Amino acid sequence: MARAPALNLGAWRHINGASGGNQLWLPAKHLVTHAVVVGMTGSGKTGLVTVLAEEALGVGVPTIIVDVKGDLPNLLLSFPSFDPAALVPWVEASAEGSESQSEAELAQDLAAERRAALEPWGIGEAELGRFSERMSVRVLTPGSTAGEPLHVLSSLERRSARWDSDPESARDALGAAVSLVLRLLGRDPDPAKSREHVLLSVLAERRLSSGQNAELGALMQDLARPPISEIGALPINSFMRRGERQKLAAALNTLLASPSFMSWRQGTSLDVGDWLTPRQGRTPAIVVSVAHLDDEERALVLGVLLEEVLSWVRSLPGSRRLKALLIFDEVYGFLPPHPANPPTKRPLVALMKQARAFGVGVVVATQNPMDLDYRALSNAGLWCLGRLQTDADRARVLDGIAGSQQDGAESSAELGRTLQRLAPRWFVVRNAHVKAGPVLLQPRTTMSLMRGPMTRTEIQRARERRAEGEKLDLAASQLGAQEVG
Repeated sequence: MARAPALNLGAWRHINGASGGNQLWLPAKHLVTHAVVVGMTGSGKTGLVTVLAEEALGVGVPTIIVDVKGDLPNLLLSFPSFDPAALVPWVEASAEGSESQSEAELAQDLAAERRAALEPWGIGEAELGRFSERMSVRVLTPGSTAGEPLHVLSSLERRSARWDSDPESARDALGAAVSLVLRLLGRDPDPAKSREHVLLSVLAERRLSSGQNAELGALMQDLARPPISEIGALPINSFMRRGERQKLAAALNTLLASPSFMSWRQGTSLDVGDWLTPRQGRTPAIVVSVAHLDDEERALVLGVLLEEVLSWVRSLPGSRRLKALLIFDEVYGFLPPHPANPPTKRPLVALMKQARAFGVGVVVATQNPMDLDYRALSNAGLWCLGRLQTDADRARVLDGIAGSQQDGAESSAELGRTLQRLAPRWFVVRNAHVKAGPVLLQPRTTMSLMRGPMTRTEIQRARERRAEGEKLDLAASQLGAQEVG
C-alpha cells in the first residue's frame, strides 16, 4: 500500500520545551480542513507559508498562492543545486566588509550559506533537483507585465467551454466579473438587487450561451439597441428606461477608454481549472501577485479571483484527499468581521465552509489578527501561532481556537504565556486531527531563496531565467527518452 502523502514542516518540541524530533510530519489530508498562520513581523510567518507551499508541491498538490506583500514570487528562485553561478544575479552586499567582494565571491558565500542551512534538514542537491524538476511556477500580475498579465474580466469577455459543460459554474464566474465592472463604475454590484447587474448579466449570458464573446463594447451596443424585449416579466423599457441605459453605456465607454483599465483586459484568462492542470509531469504553483496594486484594486481583483476559485471548487467531485491548495498570505483587510464586506469576504467565507468537501484546502496567514472574521476561521483544523506582540492579539487568536479545544490541550492562559515567550521562527502548532495537545515548531529552511519582496523587474528576470531552465530540462528529458528508445 502506498504511503499517504505527508508534509515535513520542520523540527518540533513539546510545549514545555522538552526535546521532540527533527521532523514534524503533517498528513496532507489534514489541510483539507484548512489552516491559519498568524505571527507578528519578524516571526517567520512568510517562511512557514513558503514551506507549506513547497511541501504541498513536493507531494504533487497544485497550489494557488495569493501574494499581497511581494514575497511569494521567491518560489521562482528554487534553484536545482548549490551552484554559485545561478545565484550571481541575486546577491547583494549586506554584511560588513562585503562591499569589497565581487559578485562571484558573494554568490560563493551565499551558496555555502544555503548548503549549511539546508543540509541539517536533510536537503541536499538531489532534493533540490527533484523539487525544481517536479514543479512549475507561474507568477500572474494583474495590471502589470512584470509577470504574466491576467485578463480579470475573461469570464465576461472570453467565452469559456464551461458554458457547454457546466453553465452554472460559468454563470457564477460571469456574475463576479459583472460585479467588478459595476464596482469600477461606482454602481451597485449586488447580483440580487442591482438592476444594472441583472441587465448586463442577461445581455452577456445571451451572447455567451450562443457561442459568442461578450466584450464590453458589444454590451454597449446591446444597451443602445436591446436584442431582447423583456427582462423577467417586464418590458425592457419598464425595467430600465432608455435614458438610464444610455447613461450606463456612456459610463462603460469611459471605463473602456481608460489606459489603466486596458491592462486589466489582456493576458491569460482567469481559468483556475486550466491553471492547476499538471503539464509535462510538473505540479503547478500559481502565484497571483497584487503587491503592485493599491488597496481598492487588490480587493476588486482578488474578489473576482476568489469567486472563480469558488466556482471551480463547486464543479469538483467530493473527495477526502487534498487535491489542491489555496494559500492567502496576509489576509488582513480581506476577511474582516461584520459589518465590513469587501468583495473578497463572501468567497473566502464560502471556501472555508465548503471547499473541504471537495478536497481543496485553504491556508490564510496574517500578522494582524485583530481584524479577522474568526467565525469563518473557528473551524480551521490547523493553527500555527507565532509570536504576537500585544495582549489583544493573543486574546483574539485564542478566542478563535476556543471552539475546537481538545481534551488534554493547554489552557488558554498557558498558551497565551507561551505565545508571549516565543522566539522568532518558532510556532505553537495546534492540530485538531491529533489527540495530543499543541507542540512547538521550528519550520525548516525554505528551498527557495528568500530575498524578501521582489520588484517588477526582478520578477520578470526570474521568470525568464526559470523558463529557460525548464526548457533545458524538457529538452534533456526528451533526449534521454529517445536514447532509451
